[in-house]
Amino acid sequence: PMDTQPHTPPMPAAAPEAGPPLQQLPKHGWLERTGRMAVATVLQGLAFVRFVGEAALAAVRVLPHPRLWRVRAIWHEIQIGGYEALPIIGLTSFLLGVVVAYQGADQLQHYGANVFVVDLVGYAMLREFAPLISAIIIAGRSGSAYAAQLGSMVVAEEIDALRTIGIDPMQRLVLPKIVALAVALPLLTLFADITGVFGGMVMASSQLDIGFTEFMDRFGRVMQGSSLLIGLGKSLVFALIIASVGCFQGLRTKGGADSVGRQTTLSVVQSIFLIIVADALFSVAFNILGL
Repeated sequence: PMDTQPHTPPMPAAAPEAGPPLQQLPKHGWLERTGRMAVATVLQGLAFVRFVGEAALAAVRVLPHPRLWRVRAIWHEIQIGGYEALPIIGLTSFLLGVVVAYQGADQLQHYGANVFVVDLVGYAMLREFAPLISAIIIAGRSGSAYAAQLGSMVVAEEIDALRTIGIDPMQRLVLPKIVALAVALPLLTLFADITGVFGGMVMASSQLDIGFTEFMDRFGRVMQGSSLLIGLGKSLVFALIIASVGCFQGLRTKGGADSVGRQTTLSVVQSIFLIIVADALFSVAFNILGL
């Protein structure tokens, strides 16, 4: 039989009582954000100073024991960070020498002082451009590689494993990189000096009719050995900065692969910044000393 009772629709469920509104997290003002960044920068600077001190102590402990010098590891790092960087260093410095000579020739022709392009190219390349451009290229090439390698080892817990079996990562991993770059970068700077001056020589010959023999004769009479030594000394300091910052940021990696990328980028940015600051300080000091 058919059900003749009317169908009663179900009652809607009672809406849950609305609780108190969620409290919004307070937004930090610009002054507080600036203070937090300043504190973080200071703490990171202190940590870097501590890292440099630990590296220096490790070097002092290793120095009297030749069997701990890890010559093979140093040679391997020199090959990777130095020898394999020769093409890009040589090409970049050659083009830079061409640019310096071209810009100088454009101005010196107005005063009939074509021969002074030799002085311009010599002083610019030996004292400033060769060590600076070599350091910046190596910071982006080798410094980032150091940070990525050590960061990956931290993520894979290989650094903790080394400490567990009694191997000091500072002696095993960090010192060979610092020593290798301290040897490689001055040699790369010397190579950049040669290719940069050669680029200026080619441009002077084509734009100012200054032959190679005339260029080299004036270059030998005008340039002093102090300019070359200044550039090589600056490159040694730049090498210590690049290797130290790269290893420091790599060992500060925490978390996963994203942290490796962040620390690698940070190492390049900080290295280039510190290189430029150090170069500016060198310029001020040389001006005061009359060099």
